[in-house]
Amino acid sequence: MQEGALGVTLVSRCSQHSLRPALLAGVLAAALAPALAYASPPEQPLPPLPPMHAVLRPPAPPPPDDGLQNGGFYLEADQVTDDDINHVVSAHGGVEARYNGRVLRADDVVYNQVTGIATAKGNVTIVNPDGSSENSESAVLDRQMSEGVAMAFSTHLTETLRANGQNPGGPVEVTIAAESAIHPSPTITELNRAVFTACPVCAKNPTPTWSIKAKKLIEDKKRQIIIFRDATIQIRGLPVFYTPVLVEADPATPRKSGLLFPEISISSLRGFSYEQPYLQVISPSEDLIVSPQVNTKVNPFLNVDWRKEFYSGAIDVRTGYTYEEDFNSEGDRLGNPTSRSYILAKGEFAITDNWDWGFTAERASDPLIFDRYSVVDPFIDRGLYSADDRRLISQLYTTYQTQDAYVSVMAADVQGLRSNDFDNTFPAVAPLIEAHYDPSSDVFGGRLQIDGSGVMLFRDDAPLSPSTLQAYSQAAATMASVPAPAFMPGINSQRGTVEANWQTTYILDDGIRLDPFLDFRSDIYGLQRLPSPYASDALIFRNLPTVGVTVTWPFYKRDGAMTYVLEPIAQVAIAPFLAQDPRIPNEDSVDFQFDETNLFQVDKSPGFDLLDSGQRLNVGGRFTMMGDDGFFASALIGRSFRAEPDPSLPYRTGLSGTSSDWIFAANSSPFSGLNFFTRWRLDTDTYGVNYMETGVNVRTTRFDGEISYIQEAQDPDGLPVRDIDFHGEVFIWKNWGLSAYGAREFQTGVWRQEDFGIVYRDQCIRVEILYNRNDTNNGVLGPSQGVGIRLSLATFGNSDYPHPYSSTTVP
Repeated sequence: MQEGALGVTLVSRCSQHSLRPALLAGVLAAALAPALAYASPPEQPLPPLPPMHAVLRPPAPPPPDDGLQNGGFYLEADQVTDDDINHVVSAHGGVEARYNGRVLRADDVVYNQVTGIATAKGNVTIVNPDGSSENSESAVLDRQMSEGVAMAFSTHLTETLRANGQNPGGPVEVTIAAESAIHPSPTITELNRAVFTACPVCAKNPTPTWSIKAKKLIEDKKRQIIIFRDATIQIRGLPVFYTPVLVEADPATPRKSGLLFPEISISSLRGFSYEQPYLQVISPSEDLIVSPQVNTKVNPFLNVDWRKEFYSGAIDVRTGYTYEEDFNSEGDRLGNPTSRSYILAKGEFAITDNWDWGFTAERASDPLIFDRYSVVDPFIDRGLYSADDRRLISQLYTTYQTQDAYVSVMAADVQGLRSNDFDNTFPAVAPLIEAHYDPSSDVFGGRLQIDGSGVMLFRDDAPLSPSTLQAYSQAAATMASVPAPAFMPGINSQRGTVEANWQTTYILDDGIRLDPFLDFRSDIYGLQRLPSPYASDALIFRNLPTVGVTVTWPFYKRDGAMTYVLEPIAQVAIAPFLAQDPRIPNEDSVDFQFDETNLFQVDKSPGFDLLDSGQRLNVGGRFTMMGDDGFFASALIGRSFRAEPDPSLPYRTGLSGTSSDWIFAANSSPFSGLNFFTRWRLDTDTYGVNYMETGVNVRTTRFDGEISYIQEAQDPDGLPVRDIDFHGEVFIWKNWGLSAYGAREFQTGVWRQEDFGIVYRDQCIRVEILYNRNDTNNGVLGPSQGVGIRLSLATFGNSDYPHPYSSTTVP
C-alpha cells in the first residue's frame, strides 16, 4: 500500500495495514539513528566479545534513500499490527526498515506513539550509508534521536590502509563491542565496558591478537576521536599497558591529530629513551609531527617534521634540537654544553607542464648528532642530486623535460660528516648545467643524441691527499681532538662540454648485427689559483672525435622449455690519444669502476674530467638461459685492449695498460623471488681478485632479505676493502620470525652495525624486540649498544601499519 506525498511503502508478509506516515517516520527516524553509548557500568569483569559473524560480514549498504522518493521509507515484516487503543505499532518476525539510506533489522520492533519510544529486540542490526554496522541484542531509541540505549552492543567500521613495502594495503575490519551503549546526542556515542580491536574475531578465534578494554569508550564524531577511560591494552588477552585516559583518532577518519606509537629503547649511549610522536593535522594538505625524545643519561632531544602539499607541489621539513655537551657511547659528557641541531628539508614544485623546480636544505651542527640521537634516515636521497654516505647536500635546482629533451640547472653545497672530512675542501657548485637532446625521428638513417654539460666550482682549500687522510683518520680514532692539517689554496674551475653521438644498426642475412657510431666531444676549462709551477690561471681546450662499430652475432637454440642465447660481442673505437692535462683537477671521476656496465661504452670514465681516448678494442661474450617456468640465468665475460697505455687512468681500475683486467658478471633467478648475482675483475697478469661483489636476495612469504660481500684491492683512497652487508627477516613459524642486519669491515675488524631481533606479525599487529650495536669507528663516540621495542597496531596510533610514521602521509 502506498499513501501520501511521503511515498510510504509498507509490506507485511501476513497482512498489510495503512499506517499514519508521520507516525512511521518517527519510528524509523528513531530506529535508524546511529544510537548508542553511556551508562554507569556495574562492578563486574569486562564481558567477552559477543558473536561477531554479523559484524565481520555486514550487509552491503543500500543506495541513498534506497530508491524511495521525497524522504519515503520502507517497512517489511512477517506481521505488522496497529493497536489504536494502546497507541502502539508493532512489527514482528524478520523486521527490515529502510529510511534515508539506513537499514534496521531486528526480530521485533515496537513503537509507542504516546511516549515516542521505539524498542527493537532480537539480533538488532543497523547498517549505515557509509557501510558501517551496529549490532545489539536490544535497543531503545526516541523519535528525536537525542537519546538511545543498547545492550550487548557491537559496531563494525572499515578502514583502508595505504599500501607500503610490507603491506599491500586494503580494508581492515575494526570491531567495537560493549556491554551497554547510550547515544546522548547525534554526534556522541558512549559505551560501557567496551572492547576495541582491529583483529579478526570469530567463533574459532574469540581472542584477538590485540585489543583495548576500557570501562568507558566515547566516540565523538564531530571531533573525530575515540576516548578510552581506564583503558588496558592487551596482547593475546594478556594486559601489557594501562592508562587512565587514551585518545585515538576515529578509524573511519582518514587523518586525525593525536599520539602516534612511541619508540622505546635502552642503550649504553642515552640510557632509557622514550620518544613520543604527536601528529597535528593542520589542514587536509598540511600536518606537523612533534616528537620529543626523553633520555635518562643525556638531555632531551626534540624532533619536528612539518609537511605541506600545495597545488603545484609539496614541502617536507625535518629538524631537531637539543642543548647538550658531547658525550661518548657510555653517555659520559665531554666538553661544554651548546646548542645542537639539524635540518633535513626538501621541496619540489611544478612551474609548467614541462618545468619544475625544487630544493634540499641539509645541515647538522656536529657530525655525530644523527648517531647520538638515532635520527631516522638522515642520508636518504631528497633532491635531484645525492651526496655520498654520511654527507649532506643543500641544493636549488630547476628541470625542463619533454619527449625529446631534458635540461637541469643546479647550485649546491656539501657538508661532510666523516671523521676525515673538511668542509673547506668541498667545492661550492654554482651552477651545474646538464642537457640532453634525443630527437624522436631518425637523422641520416640513425639515432642522434646531443649532450651538454657545464659546471662552476669554487673551493677555499685543496682536498687532502689519500695518505694525509689515512694518517688523520688513524689519529682521530685514538684522540678526542686532532688539530686539522694545513691546507693549500683550492683550485676554482669552470668547465663546458658538448658531445654528439650518432649510431645506426644493420642486420645482415646471417644474423650478424652491426652498430656503427660516430662521437665528437669538445671541452673547455677555465682554471684559477693553480699551484706552482703552473701559471695561476689557465684556459684549456680539448676535442675528441671517435669512430667505431659494435658487432654482435647472437645464436639462439630452443630445447624443450628452455631457450639458449650465445652472443659474441666486439667493439672497435678509433680516436686520437689525448694525454691527461695535469692542470685539470679530477672532480667527477674519482670513484671510477671498470665492470660489465661500461665494458662496451665509448668512454668508460664516469665523468668528464678523465678521458678514455686512443684506439681500443672491447671484446666479450654473453650467454643467457631462459625457461618457460620463469628460470633465468645470464653470464658475461670480456676485457678491453688499447693501442698504447694511458697512465692518466687510475691504476686500480685495471684500464691503464694495453690489456685490461678480466671482467666477469653473472646473475641467476631459478624462480620468482630468488636472485643470485656476482661480478668479478681479475688481474690481467696474476688473475688475482682486484674487485669482487657477490650476493643473493630472496623474497618469499617467509623470508625477505639480501646478503652481499665486496672485496676490492684499492678504493679511491688507495685502501683495501672487504665488507659484508646483510639484512633480512625469516619467519620460522607462520607469525614468529627473526630479523637481522649487519655491516662488517673485515679490513679493520669492525662491525659498523649489528641488529638482531625477534618479530611477531599478523594482519593486525607487528611487535619487534631489537638488539642494536653501532660502531662509528670514531674515537669520540665509540661503539654503542642497546635494546629497543617497536609496536605497531593496525589502525591504532598509525593507519599505515606496520610502519609507525607512515600514517602521516599528506594526501
